Amino acid sequence: MIRIISGKYKGKRLKLVRSPKVRPMPHKLRETLFNIIQFEVPDIVIMDGFAGTGSVGLEAFSRGAKEVCFVDDFYPAIKAIKTNIRRCRAEDSTRVIHKDFNRAVIKLSKEEKKFDLIFLDPPYVMLKERDPLKVIYKREVLSRGGIIVLRRHFKVNFKSKYFEMRRTERVAEDVIEFYGYEETPDQDQTEEK
Repeated sequence: MIRIISGKYKGKRLKLVRSPKVRPMPHKLRETLFNIIQFEVPDIVIMDGFAGTGSVGLEAFSRGAKEVCFVDDFYPAIKAIKTNIRRCRAEDSTRVIHKDFNRAVIKLSKEEKKFDLIFLDPPYVMLKERDPLKVIYKREVLSRGGIIVLRRHFKVNFKSKYFEMRRTERVAEDVIEFYGYEETPDQDQTEEK
């Protein structure tokens, strides 16, 4: 059973997907994540990539996110996400895209959509084969100053050459990594002015 931890939907139960293809973020890991980003979440636009049950995006929405876009290519996950959105009465501020992650990002890029925060919880095997941050970088869907949060198993080695890693946290067998655009000296001077 998954519940929303905090915010306006605190305690709301979410529908699970009974499949090994869906790996909901454990309560302790979600709690750690939102303790870190709690002040970033209000009034921002979020993408929940490889969304599974949608628990991470709905947790963010419960805590004040303005808009959440859920992306998954597994039909049972899409059904669960839509059910969970209805349970939270969040239909007006959410969007669900049933596509492969890369195709969804390309579609969103063509719509000139930008996200302040992107959660990624891809299949671990994918991280051994390709970098899901590449399409985000190439299609420029992360806003300047935006954050990417990537979940991986601690035994999966992953490095992205597209964004700078800012922080890493480990909880049991899970690791969450925080990425952003590489800061250049010019950006630092601009921000100071």
